[in-house]
Amino acid sequence: MVRRPLVWVAAIVLFAEAIGIALLNWFLGVVADRQNMHVAGIDSDMMSRSSKIGGLVFGLYFLACAVSVLLVALRQRPPGLLGRVLLISAAVVHALLGAFTVGLVGWRAFTFMMVVFALIVFTLLAYDGRETGPVDAAPETGGTGDGEGDAAEEGSAGLGEGVAAGSVDLAKGADAKGAPEAQAVVTPPSASPAS
Repeated sequence: MVRRPLVWVAAIVLFAEAIGIALLNWFLGVVADRQNMHVAGIDSDMMSRSSKIGGLVFGLYFLACAVSVLLVALRQRPPGLLGRVLLISAAVVHALLGAFTVGLVGWRAFTFMMVVFALIVFTLLAYDGRETGPVDAAPETGGTGDGEGDAAEEGSAGLGEGVAAGSVDLAKGADAKGAPEAQAVVTPPSASPAS
């Protein structure tokens, strides 16, 4: 089946993304520190530290999402409550990042974000707990398995007994909606006089 390999791919991509986002923010922090940059009066040391801390936080966040997807792939069961919350938030983050990266980075970054988004959503929906099992066999009584067919057979058997014992009159009645329907009226056999 195709779902297990795709869930493994989602786990690998999230692991790679966790490492990539942590390294990118660490690199940006080092660049800001060495360039001695000042933006709107913010010290370069503060920019460097915040970039590195943000990279570590986002790296750990994506790492937790990757571990959750990895557990889904190993157990072949849907994620728990915490894993589901992590994956839903990761899907929202990738959708928003995809919308922002179109104008800032380009269509390739947008395509990557949408592929990761699709993999996360697929992981959430692949194991939703509604597995379809084998169809139950028909009962051995010879019925069709549905209640209506069995009831119809019982009704026709009762009608046959009524015909054998007496006479059957078909009268037309009307149901609650006004549509005519046939009704069977069974007349008991006349009692023979005692001799």
